[in-house]
Amino acid sequence: MSRSSAPIYPMILCGGTGTRLWPASRESMPKQFAKLVDAKVSTFQASLERVADAGVFARPTVIASAEARFIVAEQRDQLGLTADILLEPQGRDSAAAVAVAAIHAAASDPQAVVLIMAADHVVPDIAAFVDAVRRAAEGARAGFTMTLGIEPDRPATDYGYIRRGEPIHEAPGAARVARFVEKPDRAGAEALIADGALWNSGYFLFRADLMLAELEAFAPEVLAAARAAYAAAVTDLDFVRLDAEAFAKAPKISIDYAVMERTARAGVLPVSFAWSDVGTWDAVWQVLDHDAAGNAVRGRVSLIGTRNSLVHSQGGGLTAVVGLEDVVVVSTPDAVLVASKAHSGQVKDLVNALRASGEPEADAHLRMYRPWGWYQRIDIGERFQVKRIQVVPGGRLSLQKHYHRAEHWVVVRGTAEVTVDDRVTLVHENEAIYLPIGSMHRLANPGKIPLELIEVQVGSYTGEDDIIRVEDIYGR
Repeated sequence: MSRSSAPIYPMILCGGTGTRLWPASRESMPKQFAKLVDAKVSTFQASLERVADAGVFARPTVIASAEARFIVAEQRDQLGLTADILLEPQGRDSAAAVAVAAIHAAASDPQAVVLIMAADHVVPDIAAFVDAVRRAAEGARAGFTMTLGIEPDRPATDYGYIRRGEPIHEAPGAARVARFVEKPDRAGAEALIADGALWNSGYFLFRADLMLAELEAFAPEVLAAARAAYAAAVTDLDFVRLDAEAFAKAPKISIDYAVMERTARAGVLPVSFAWSDVGTWDAVWQVLDHDAAGNAVRGRVSLIGTRNSLVHSQGGGLTAVVGLEDVVVVSTPDAVLVASKAHSGQVKDLVNALRASGEPEADAHLRMYRPWGWYQRIDIGERFQVKRIQVVPGGRLSLQKHYHRAEHWVVVRGTAEVTVDDRVTLVHENEAIYLPIGSMHRLANPGKIPLELIEVQVGSYTGEDDIIRVEDIYGR
């Protein structure tokens, strides 16, 4: 196989919590896994679909946090696609992730062309994206670290910019990077656009061996930590866990600062396809379809006299807006955000304030996803809590006990296999079972359809930390 026809190795980075898109995006379900733009797929799933052409791309690799591992696997499997999943024990910014990506690709082919892509970008035109990647790969094979530069359609102040230099003859249309420019103010953005500057998309293409050499030259501590973490990695179910102790030694630095702004061989390919990193609610509004009044809506929404606004309603509740303009209204079952579009970037400051005051809604959704399914609180009081629980077919909760509460389970759909101490019982729809305080118990779904039940907890304490796990098939 000639190098020009060798497959490109996609590496999808899934870090970040997307706090500017609170309350729909939270630490327990970050924006890249939520269906904020497309009602059918998350941006992570769309990223997988973007590199699904086996004639162009090798098997993708996803680099994600350990906490997100089951969400990644479930959303991958929903598409029927394949991907390796590497788990970061902690976030060390993008330089460490890129180092791991280069090491992983080099294990298959030292000269592999690697594509680094974020999991939270919106690129509707897959064909245009693939064409751009193939053209940029020519520059990568020639020894440049390439990026895709987006032709600006407005003077955005929330993106970095790239000034173009001399042409790269090995990659027609591409140019050397003359300079990376930090996020400017509006006047600076207008001047940059007038001078032909491009948005920095954050997509990178490079040969694995050359990126490893660049990291050795510019960020040797990052590379050493990544190599040690990869060498000591262990396989856990469907995942590869990087070694925590070794990975923690990587300095926390972005690939932009570690390599891209220091290398003499940075290149950029200008592209004109639609693109957004949907970093704020205003950015979400920009990529969604609008009605005649300029409104973008999701869910159950009713509007009167409202213009140029985003109204996002999750759950079954109705969200109604009257007489507002240029606003963002996001309604979830446990939190509501109302903000001007112009100040939607300040939502991150709001989340930080909520965390500081100990508000659980800052990071936790009302519906919490687990490897076996999900649970959602319905009601809570001084000595009780009521939850709705769904277990996927084949799912099994941990074998566990509680010191402070008893539980009642009522099955409303499917069949539950319930272990209580030494007894195993099948519980069918409209049947219930009681779990005394201190009993060793487990719930499983042996059927072919999702199992749903209502759980009523009664006791002096109903917190999630009153769980003593004895055995867990998911390694928690």
